[in-house]
Amino acid sequence: MTAAERDAPGTSAAAVEAVVAAGGSRLAELLARTEERLVALAAGHGPTLAQHATSTISAGGKRLRPLLVFLAAGEVAGPAAEARLVRAAVAVELIHSASLVHDDVLDAAAVRRGRPTVVAAAGRTAATATGDLLFSRAFAELAAGGELEDVRALSAAASALARGELIQRADAWDAAIPLERYLHRCELKTGSLFEAACRLGALASGSGVSPSGDRTRPPAVDVATALGLFGRRIGLAFQLLDDVLDVSGPAERTGKARGTDLLDGTVTLPLILARERDPQLARLDVRALRTAREAEEVCDRIAATGALDRAKQQALAVVEDARTGLPQLPPEQQQALELVAEGVVERYA
Repeated sequence: MTAAERDAPGTSAAAVEAVVAAGGSRLAELLARTEERLVALAAGHGPTLAQHATSTISAGGKRLRPLLVFLAAGEVAGPAAEARLVRAAVAVELIHSASLVHDDVLDAAAVRRGRPTVVAAAGRTAATATGDLLFSRAFAELAAGGELEDVRALSAAASALARGELIQRADAWDAAIPLERYLHRCELKTGSLFEAACRLGALASGSGVSPSGDRTRPPAVDVATALGLFGRRIGLAFQLLDDVLDVSGPAERTGKARGTDLLDGTVTLPLILARERDPQLARLDVRALRTAREAEEVCDRIAATGALDRAKQQALAVVEDARTGLPQLPPEQQQALELVAEGVVERYA
């Protein structure tokens, strides 16, 4: 489990608020409708599941993925298009929440967002069932709209999440994993859902349909694909910078001790880069780390190599690629998406 997946303080809340303010009353209304629907979906399906699903949803978060759905759509016309957008935003957030609940089961995590996790409060069976419920409701929500393209986009992201989790589990405790494999894992586990959020928004606005309306032929400029790539890059940078925060801390900012990923056996970018400059780190047996103090000492060694600055620069380069890769968009929409990119950068600033 990485820092991003624990949803410690990260993307600047002020940056998110700035995006919402720039979007005006329409964006605020869409986010409010999304929140209402999330609460309604969590409340059903029997008292036990309702309790745990509601606690998961109500724990909050900045709803960055639903926000991306709406920003990628830009202006849409009519209540039907807006309803499709809200369904997509709800579904993306449900998948995100489900993956967090299941990750907590795998990691035996006790706390998330300052609250006891479902697995800590009610055990593995209840937590697994809660995650399963949230996954199932996500696809039911999209299916209600009858848009096959939307279901395909979210299904691809959910499959990527599962593949990324398997890779992370296979790589646990291995300090010698290649950089390329680590980056691929981050794209799967984090970037894929950001990509789906942007793609779903673009599809709802009609950006993924050719001007003739023929869905069998791609448009001259496939805006949905371009915006999806923007989301994937932003998600990757989001994860890279969060992995830097796990090493750099401080605990009062991240909500957890430095080196928590190392104690979980999760090898991330700072260690991968640092081992190139420190022979002792290159020989590190991650399994030998037993205490928070030992993990912090390794974090200090990583920082001494300059790896944190190198990792930050790599993440900033990914953000810049995301910005420059944006398709031609209306100025207001372009500005809002760039504000999101800036908010990701502020995770580290």
